[in-house]
Amino acid sequence: MDFYQKYLKGETISVYNEINKLDFNTLNVKQKKDIEKVLKETFNRVSFNLEIIYNELIKIGYLFKTEYKFNFERPIHVPLNNTESLIEKLDLAVSPFGFVPLSLKYFYRIVGGVNFVWDFETNEDFMWNMADPIQVSSIDSIVQEVTNEFWKEDIQQYVDDEDFGCAFLDILADDLHKDNVSGGQPYAIEITKKQRIDSKFMNEPNDTTFINYLRICFDNCGFPGLARPDMKNEYNSFFEKVKPQMKKI
Repeated sequence: MDFYQKYLKGETISVYNEINKLDFNTLNVKQKKDIEKVLKETFNRVSFNLEIIYNELIKIGYLFKTEYKFNFERPIHVPLNNTESLIEKLDLAVSPFGFVPLSLKYFYRIVGGVNFVWDFETNEDFMWNMADPIQVSSIDSIVQEVTNEFWKEDIQQYVDDEDFGCAFLDILADDLHKDNVSGGQPYAIEITKKQRIDSKFMNEPNDTTFINYLRICFDNCGFPGLARPDMKNEYNSFFEKVKPQMKKI
């Protein structure tokens, strides 16, 4: 049985555990196509889950930003028409350091972007505190960052740092910044020296990969910090409506 068939049968976690161990460059055409089918199925499910959560949030009066200057501000946006050319620009910009993982590329090809951060500029009375809502910046904003004349120089400092030692892409705010208080470094995805299917998701509390970060988000209906006992958020009725509708990724 190939990875795609295993994935469809519900072995979602074990499939990614297996394929993340593979050297993508050594795979034959058939194997690569099999993994690409897994990625497409995964991110179609991500898109489905985000729509479910978004629609339920609208019903309960969650306050999204409604006036947008940039794509990354939108709660959900579909892939941009020039996504492939933006991916090419992204690949070129990071090439001195390595490769963008396929997982992020397929997110941009199939999902587009997500930002479930509360609109604190309109109302600072959050529905849920420190809920760490799911967010992945739009690819146009990422490309704008990496094509900045200072980006390579800044990233090289992290690569040269013995305690850090790698390049990365900042793709979303940390939990503190999402609640409009000062915080740490943005959550980021590792740029790897070889082409990888998925890579480390950095600065986020779970010490995991990008796809597993999305899995944790959906396990918590889009808000991985929502069930923190110290915050005493009222979330049970929301979970009861949303969780049964989620597709496993």
